[in-house]
Amino acid sequence: MSDFQASFAAALALIAAGDPALGAIVGLSLRVSLFALGLAALVGLPLGALLAVARFPGRRVVIVGLNALMGLPPVVAGLVIYLLLSRSGPFGDFGLLFTPSAMIIAQAVLIAPILASLTREVLEAMWEEYREQFLSFGVSSWRAVPTLLRDGRLALVTVMLAGFGRASAEVGAVMVVGGNIEGFTRVMTTAIALETSKGDLPLALGLGMVLMAIVLAVNGAAQVLRDRGARLAG
Repeated sequence: MSDFQASFAAALALIAAGDPALGAIVGLSLRVSLFALGLAALVGLPLGALLAVARFPGRRVVIVGLNALMGLPPVVAGLVIYLLLSRSGPFGDFGLLFTPSAMIIAQAVLIAPILASLTREVLEAMWEEYREQFLSFGVSSWRAVPTLLRDGRLALVTVMLAGFGRASAEVGAVMVVGGNIEGFTRVMTTAIALETSKGDLPLALGLGMVLMAIVLAVNGAAQVLRDRGARLAG
């Protein structure tokens, strides 16, 4: 049996046996990504809805800025957050650096622009379609937002899933602000990088397979929701 086959078999054995180390890393990864998604949604969804229905000076600049932030290099975001949370930074007194909280903040900063931009695209298309109908009933753009959010809920769930997939695959920013501390801030992506460099391929492969399974599940759920939305629209 080749080294790869042996490592692959050992990785499957770790998953099947419910290895505690692997389980702890996966659990922390999911908690960090889900909390980051919730935090980013609190900012991204309202901002996207605002940009979809409102018309104000500088709106185009804000949209362009959000689109640019969708490609923000993770290590740059991690560096900025590191400086803000360090002892000499403005938020250093909170002691958040090298904690899961810092990792949540880093992931939220990275995915909030994605949620805002995608939400704007979804709701802006709906607003253009129903705008005249809303206005004929005397419903202003601001009052139409709750209706748009409700009617676009399936598409917005897909947006949220896209944000979660981006968060769960993040490595650069969380390593900078989390420190990759064993048993405390080590998540799947940082653990894969570390274990590969150490030569512990079974654990790295096991985590990689779990991460791929999560990504596939998220994308599969997003596709199901898109298909359902298309059927309902039809």
